[in-house]
Amino acid sequence: MNYVSTRSAAVRVPSAHAIANGIAPDGGLYTPEALPQFSPDFLRSLAPLSYAERAAKILACFLTDFTEPELLAAARAAYAPDRFCYPEGYAADVPLDAVALKSLSDTEHVLELYWGPTAAFKDMALQILPHLLTASLRKLGETRTACILVATSGDTGKAALEGFRDVPGTKIAVFYPNDGVSDVQKLQMVTQEGANVGVSAVSGNFDDAQTGVKRVFTDPAIRRTLDGHGCFFSSANSINFGRLAPQIVYYVSAYLDLCARGAVRFGDPVNVCVPTGNFGNILAAYIAKKAGLPIARLLCASNANNVLTDFLATGVYDRRRPFHKTLSPSMDILISSNVERLLYYISGSDTEFVAACQRSLSEEGHFAVDPSRLADFRGFFCDDTATKQTIREVFTDSRYLIDPHTAVGMHASRRYRAETGDRTPCILASTASAFKFCAGVLDALTGKPAENDFDALAALSRVTGQPAPKPLSSLDGKRVRFEGVTAKEAIGETALRLLGI
Repeated sequence: MNYVSTRSAAVRVPSAHAIANGIAPDGGLYTPEALPQFSPDFLRSLAPLSYAERAAKILACFLTDFTEPELLAAARAAYAPDRFCYPEGYAADVPLDAVALKSLSDTEHVLELYWGPTAAFKDMALQILPHLLTASLRKLGETRTACILVATSGDTGKAALEGFRDVPGTKIAVFYPNDGVSDVQKLQMVTQEGANVGVSAVSGNFDDAQTGVKRVFTDPAIRRTLDGHGCFFSSANSINFGRLAPQIVYYVSAYLDLCARGAVRFGDPVNVCVPTGNFGNILAAYIAKKAGLPIARLLCASNANNVLTDFLATGVYDRRRPFHKTLSPSMDILISSNVERLLYYISGSDTEFVAACQRSLSEEGHFAVDPSRLADFRGFFCDDTATKQTIREVFTDSRYLIDPHTAVGMHASRRYRAETGDRTPCILASTASAFKFCAGVLDALTGKPAENDFDALAALSRVTGQPAPKPLSSLDGKRVRFEGVTAKEAIGETALRLLGI
């Protein structure tokens, strides 16, 4: 299977090249030339397998220049029980095999994606991506050092830093919006250990960081500088299909687990609800649907930065609007990169159309498509007040603790059911531990905000009777290694410095 740029069908490469380079030379995103199709027999064959075994077989459908034994070894290393586990003292009522599926009702099934080493769903992809990347470099005969450049709204940064820490043949530089992440997220990044890592805040919001990083990727002078030092750029953001492909796996796996429980009859549809900012997580579910997983409706949940809600309702994507800082900072995004891949799919692989949309977005701040092409989706959004109310209601009713991003998703899925009467079982992607956003969650539950995140961490544990994940509780007192803030115009220069070039 070859991969093409969303902006030019003339750019065709194998999956190893797409993973190693991250982004196409024309600035487009690599995507499969054609999506594989999951037959009912193939899906049934996955049912008795472990999560790692399911991952290897599903990834083999997309990464066809990898062998299944290679992918299985990568998946087993990535999803090992010492990396994905409940915290000591946590009273679990559902089994954990990399992910857990918690059923709150016949229609509400929460897919817990945050039991990895950084307590966020990004671990599901960023624990396996280093294995895929290093294997890709070997396949390509690449001897240069891969320099991973990452813009993060909070969770991707730490997950990428942890995944690539001291991985031979790689360096990584992460940029996050100053004052645009939680205290816990920030401390996770600025205390990161490893000889090959670098971190900087950006004076601006996530869109500033992401736009700056993407510009660096396609800057010919910087690329020549890297090449002169025996290096090249790659990405760990979801612009890299190697980051996106592992996310497809957990939607397939969740569906099979629901079938095994008898909550869904095999072949019957489910809805999927995803709190999303950069559109990668919900795009993975869309790809699973197009490949044959029985998904009826994709519910896209946004916070007050509701650019996606408006786009899915009207077909007009317009980033010219106020930017809001919210309790769900990983979704504080107005330029959602993976919409570009969606445009490629809904336009029938029309790369000229995609390129025109992206030019319009960059130069004029908006573009438009026929809204009938977006019929697979429904968009919803809520503000911080509704987010806190949902956290409180879910804990009061079910003694179930959710973070603000999951609460945005829960609000959307419940609103959809109330408006439509649709009782189709819904898989809700739960994207982070509540303890990662403990101040907001504690305030939602008690109405008493803590002075700082670490007071809130301990208080939230007392209030709920649940232990905080060790990767979070152990942060207090760790040495800060990275304190710099860079202007968005200077990201390229800062990246070279962080990479030691």
